[in-house]
Amino acid sequence: MAAVSPLAPARFPDMPAIEGVRVATAAAGIRYAGRTDVLLALLDPATTVAGVFTKSKCPSAPVDWCRARLKGGRARALVVNSGNANAFTGRSGREAVTLTADITGKATGCPSGEIFLASTGVIGEPLPAERFSGVMDGLAAAVTAGRWEEAARAIMTTDTFPKGATATVNLGTVPVTICGIAKGAGMIAPDMATMLSFVFTDAPIAAPVLQALLAHGVEDTFNAVTIDGDTSTSDTLLAFATGAAEKRGAARVTRIGDPRLAEFRKGFLSVLASLSEQVARDGEGARKLVEIVVEGAASKKAARKIAMTIANSPLVKTAIAGEDANWGRVVMAVGKAGERADRDRLSIWFGGVRVAHQGERDPAYDEAEVSALMKKPEISLKVDLGLGKGRDRVLTCDLTKEYIAINGDYRS
Repeated sequence: MAAVSPLAPARFPDMPAIEGVRVATAAAGIRYAGRTDVLLALLDPATTVAGVFTKSKCPSAPVDWCRARLKGGRARALVVNSGNANAFTGRSGREAVTLTADITGKATGCPSGEIFLASTGVIGEPLPAERFSGVMDGLAAAVTAGRWEEAARAIMTTDTFPKGATATVNLGTVPVTICGIAKGAGMIAPDMATMLSFVFTDAPIAAPVLQALLAHGVEDTFNAVTIDGDTSTSDTLLAFATGAAEKRGAARVTRIGDPRLAEFRKGFLSVLASLSEQVARDGEGARKLVEIVVEGAASKKAARKIAMTIANSPLVKTAIAGEDANWGRVVMAVGKAGERADRDRLSIWFGGVRVAHQGERDPAYDEAEVSALMKKPEISLKVDLGLGKGRDRVLTCDLTKEYIAINGDYRS
């Protein structure tokens, strides 16, 4: 296991138990001996579910499985394994998800149509799903409320720290809780939701409403993060609402326009934002967290594309790793993004200091001042195109030698 990222939070957050959610973990030997690699979450009857998935044209077998079952809107169990993505595995992959669901159903009594599956790890290796049979009965007997950090660790691959976030807000006048976990450190360029992430709440929210909240929520959180420009075959973000707060007087929400959702929506977004930022902080080999803001674009869509082009540029990312405010590389990225830009209106800031303005280096540019800013662990980079009101923000990290080392022998 790699050393913990220098950008990691000081500690895993204190996350309360959520009524209707119980979890357990085990080591099934999916890829590594003696390493916790399976998570089981059992959910109370009537739990609703929503999900967003990778837009890869080569999705994993678990992604196909979840998409098919999401239509029912109900969930009773979640099984996640690390070490093997069960992607590009053909018939054996489809047989593996069916077997996993059968094993889970027999151990828990949950119908297969309400069992959701996710896998992360190496692509192209058959998943030995029969190994779940050796641990599933024990998992089903051991499930306990809480234990979020244990759950977050079970789904890690190249992550250097477990990722969790929580919020307690009012749904109407009744307090409800939201807890989420995530994994992801590489192959991160979401075009939906990124890596694996699971969010749970005791709020009574109908599946279509939960789906609308999730689809909107990922746009400026998970979909605004990139580590390396590569979208995974396995990206899965699932949200579960047990509805247990209904017993405490919370009214069931059946439409997205319900005014009682206002505070819940903010809390839900805060959990997604925290989890997605933690992914950026754990980018493989990362030493710098980089915020990229693009303003003055023709539209928000154009601003997003330009920001992502900057964030995914190996030349920009290596310059940041070298603590070099090489604004010429930013100009390059803006120019190649394919969106409207005017060289002579372009302005660029590093860490709040303007380094380029109106098509040339800023006359007040101070190399020493900017060099000092580049040594900080968190760096902001802003671009103003001077064309319109379009604005967007994305998060990324630097590109270091460690990234190459991690990915050069990932299957070894």
